[in-house]
Amino acid sequence: VMEEFGHEFVFLTDYPSSIRPFYHMRNAEDPTITNSYDLIWNGVEITTGAQREHRVDVLEAQAREKGLDPEELGSYLDFFRYGVPPHGGFGMGLNRVLMLLLHQSNLREVTYLFRGPNRLAP
Repeated sequence: VMEEFGHEFVFLTDYPSSIRPFYHMRNAEDPTITNSYDLIWNGVEITTGAQREHRVDVLEAQAREKGLDPEELGSYLDFFRYGVPPHGGFGMGLNRVLMLLLHQSNLREVTYLFRGPNRLAP
């Protein structure tokens, strides 16, 4: 990306709906892709974002497509039954940003109390 465009950052967009969560809104013109993105900095994903689905009937259908039971998502879906406006969101991996800023090769080096599959307690 740096050689081609002169930037360290790149946005990846148009992810297939098959690999994104059920709550990501699908593109109105092509429902096989989602309105979502990842922000990559120097080859590391630092942010994921998406327009979120706000229509409860669509959420339920997309959950079923992913093999989820809408009954088990009751408290989550209840918010949408009362009306949720169109919205979006993103999550930034601040530890990943810190890892890049400090030129570390491993996330564990910049995480205060790292937790992983084999370490759940400090």
